[in-house]
Amino acid sequence: MATLTIRDLDEALKQRLRVRAAHRNRSMEEEARQILRAALIEPAAPTADLAQRIRARFAGLGDVNLPLEVREPVRPPPAFGEAAAPSTRRRAKPAGK
Repeated sequence: MATLTIRDLDEALKQRLRVRAAHRNRSMEEEARQILRAALIEPAAPTADLAQRIRARFAGLGDVNLPLEVREPVRPPPAFGEAAAPSTRRRAKPAGK
């Protein structure tokens, strides 16, 4: 079994732990174990994805609706290789011929 040492515990917090343990007829050590056990048994809250976290952070500022610009249709991609139309560019003549 592992040992845990807690340093720099506030005196007021230690006193509250002592009183809580006494009310439950436990030692302070056992009460601390029970508190940790109960805290760690609770299922972790599901984390929101990035978009949900951003929305939540800025929700208090109000909604912003930006107009969407009309986009032009996408042009067809160029054809490469043998299926491509012959080029209208002239090849440079080799030097000396």
